[in-house]
Amino acid sequence: MQAVKHFLLAVQFFTRIPITGALARWVGFSPAMLRASAAHFAGVGWVVGAVAAAVYGLLCLYLPPVMGMIWVAAVFSTLATILLTGGFHEDGLADLTDGLGGSTRRERALEIMKDSRIGAFGAMALVLALMAKVGLLAMLGQMSLVGALLALFLAHVASRTWPLLTIRWLPHVGDVAGSKSKPLADQISLQAMTTGFLWLLAAIVCSAWLAQTVAAPWLGGLMSGERTLQVLLWGVLGSALGWLLVHWRLQRRLQGFTGDGLGAAQQVSEIGFYLAMTLAIGAR
Repeated sequence: MQAVKHFLLAVQFFTRIPITGALARWVGFSPAMLRASAAHFAGVGWVVGAVAAAVYGLLCLYLPPVMGMIWVAAVFSTLATILLTGGFHEDGLADLTDGLGGSTRRERALEIMKDSRIGAFGAMALVLALMAKVGLLAMLGQMSLVGALLALFLAHVASRTWPLLTIRWLPHVGDVAGSKSKPLADQISLQAMTTGFLWLLAAIVCSAWLAQTVAAPWLGGLMSGERTLQVLLWGVLGSALGWLLVHWRLQRRLQGFTGDGLGAAQQVSEIGFYLAMTLAIGAR
């Protein structure tokens, strides 16, 4: 029951899904619980990924089968994730890019990141990130609709798992009192990190089962169920490389992480998943 409470607290903190009334009273709240909820960051990815895949799939099912259909599905599935999370991670990407692009000095970069106004570097990063996601999701949908749906689900889980390693390995360098990552300021425990990776492992197993059984009759074309599993694993590797890039920049430039850094890591990791999976399909 404690694990369920921590998961619901993570959902409340990392999304706009309201946990109110009797449910909120049952879940309860304490700083220790809020810190423990970080273990379920990847579990939140299950929720966000499932919603994104559902929106994408339903639009492809009911929209007229014309050339632009898949692009509309890609745009609205991306919009659904932004509405569900409140643009939490996109905001982090913009702020981190503004900070790192605006100054080579660590202290000045951290100061810029606290500014709520978006600058030129942040605007460029945000536009390019959204364009990359929509473009890659549209391409995936054209190559394999089922593959795109599974990618949406698994990418959101994987991209919320790898940042746990950043929390584990780097110190928090932001203003804890006013930081979006306040519950993550303390180093995450090994047990909590293990829980996060169990969420990812469960998502991979679930995706493999869907690819090889339930979805197999509809795959056809470019990919069999076994082939879909292979490219999904390439996607997981791509998401790890995307996270590693941001982790390296945080370590090199800030000597630690902030909430904005974790948000940026999630975004780049998600894009890395889609890119690696697209490349893997193309290299068949």
